[in-house]
Order: sequence, then C-alpha cells, then structure tokens
Amino acid sequence: MSDSSNKQTPAAADGAKAPSGVASYKDTLFEFPTEYPLKVAGKNSVELEATVIDIVRRHVEDFDATTLTVRESKGGKYLAVSVSFTARSKPQLDALYQDLTAHPHIVWAL
Repeated sequence: MSDSSNKQTPAAADGAKAPSGVASYKDTLFEFPTEYPLKVAGKNSVELEATVIDIVRRHVEDFDATTLTVRESKGGKYLAVSVSFTARSKPQLDALYQDLTAHPHIVWAL
C-alpha cells in the first residue's frame, strides 16, 4: 500500500506557486476582469427578475440592469433570465453563484 502523504500536486512538484491573492490557471480558465454572461432559470413568478437583479447587484456594484433579458419556457412554467456584467474575480463569481442557487425560486444558474 502506498503512502499518499508523499504525493504532490503538479504545482508543488515543480515548485510553482501562485502569488497570494492571485488565482492560478487551475482555479479558473478566465482572465479577470472579463465580460461575463450569466443565465439563471427559475420558477415563472413576478419576483424572479427582481430577485436576480438584487442578487447580482450584491456582488457586482457597477451592474447595468439594461443587459437583462427574460425568456419564458415553452410550457410557461419557468423563466430564463440572462444578464451580462464585468466579472472581477473567481471569488466574486463563486459568491454570486452561491447566493443565486441558494434562492428557493432559482432552479439553476450558468
């Protein structure tokens, strides 16, 4: 049986380490800042659009709500809300997705 405590990650094996506060390529494939399209699906309710705007504004201080588009599903049960904004970091996106997917009316966010 091998000892897994001696295994190193590729970054540790070659001595490479990302500077503190800088995401490595393993953390994300995005280069920040970047224009980021976001699509959110949820139950068809009058609150969904406002909910998405509110949550995005918590994480994107310069969010422009005019980028928002809404599309109803074929059966009318769901809405797809799309927005676009300038993403500044992976932690910003992680926190945004966490808040979106925690909301009871939101089914998914991409």
